[in-house]
Amino acid sequence: MDDYKNPASDTPYGQPEGGSATAARMKLSEKAAEVKEKVADFGRKTVDNIDESRKSTADALHQAAAKLHLGGEQLSGAAHTAADQISGAAHVTADKLRSAADYIRETDLKGMGEDVKEVVKRYPGPALAAAAVLVLRAMCHEPSARARRCTGSCRAVPRSRSRL
Repeated sequence: MDDYKNPASDTPYGQPEGGSATAARMKLSEKAAEVKEKVADFGRKTVDNIDESRKSTADALHQAAAKLHLGGEQLSGAAHTAADQISGAAHVTADKLRSAADYIRETDLKGMGEDVKEVVKRYPGPALAAAAVLVLRAMCHEPSARARRCTGSCRAVPRSRSRL
């Protein structure tokens, strides 16, 4: 029997199927595929943006490290004991910045997340304290949060002036 010529034939579930139901199902399927593609495209663009940010951040840190090394060299050539100490500190800081730049450049977002998990496992107390400070600071500096929650007491704690 030629059921493909009869648009109102029974479906495998025993329901009559008309042309409008088939058209609606096809349109729904097309929309679902379109949404799926848009979500995948959004995901790809997000990852690309994060990767580009990683590269520019690493480049900026690398440039800062180079400038600190140069400044450290200039201080070292013309300085006394204090300047030598500053030069050494500049070099140590520059090395740390260069190391951070290399890490950011070479580690993808997933790897960074795994590293954070490892640090939290290894040092849970300090990690929890740091997270609490970040949350409180974000709550007090978010404009909408300040209007809702803060009555002037959420200002950042003033830093004490330390003596050198």
